Amino acid sequence: MSAASRAPQRSNRAAQSPYRAARAVRARRRAALAAGAAAAALLLTACGSGGTSGGGGDTGFVTGTDGISTVPAGKRVAAPDLSGETLEGEQLDVGDFKGKVVVLNVWGSWCNPCRAEAKYFAKVSQEYAGKDVQFVGINTRDGSTTAALAFEKDFGITYPSLYDPTGKLMLRFEKGTLNPQAIPSTLVLDREGRVAARSLTALDEERLRKMLEPVVAEK
Repeated sequence: MSAASRAPQRSNRAAQSPYRAARAVRARRRAALAAGAAAAALLLTACGSGGTSGGGGDTGFVTGTDGISTVPAGKRVAAPDLSGETLEGEQLDVGDFKGKVVVLNVWGSWCNPCRAEAKYFAKVSQEYAGKDVQFVGINTRDGSTTAALAFEKDFGITYPSLYDPTGKLMLRFEKGTLNPQAIPSTLVLDREGRVAARSLTALDEERLRKMLEPVVAEK
């Protein structure tokens, strides 16, 4: 092959190189976006046995042998904005419950540990009705409200649940605080809207009361 015949081929390859470079950049961007989405998903362990309970350092909270983490009143951090639409399509803002102790339970209808603890939440929430205690659910990763509403009916859940299918509400909690890291997770907020206690596992009636009663007793 003559030098003249080879020249057009080199020219064609040179013309294609910017296109290939642009395609490589797009591929790297897609990979970076996928990695970011995966990292965000890892903030919530789907129906796991629990995440990092923490404690020590300057976090200000301590985890007991029962897996319940607590914070002294002077070191508590305010919960982030937790507002939106409930499963019934009504607007709800957890901040409106300041002055009451709030129990937040993160759950999904597809989650077996959530199903195991649901009857205890139904029972304790009814017992504390009228005692300045408000239970609020955060339903996540349910593709529609149909299964979630059926779950509430099956287990006698009468308190409202925010509908958060993508988990965006949980991502509002700051790293290093008592944030919900698993499904199910339970947080107890004191009367000032600060996170006082957390569990990253399913709770029975005894452990739920153990989380709730000390915060209710605070004056």
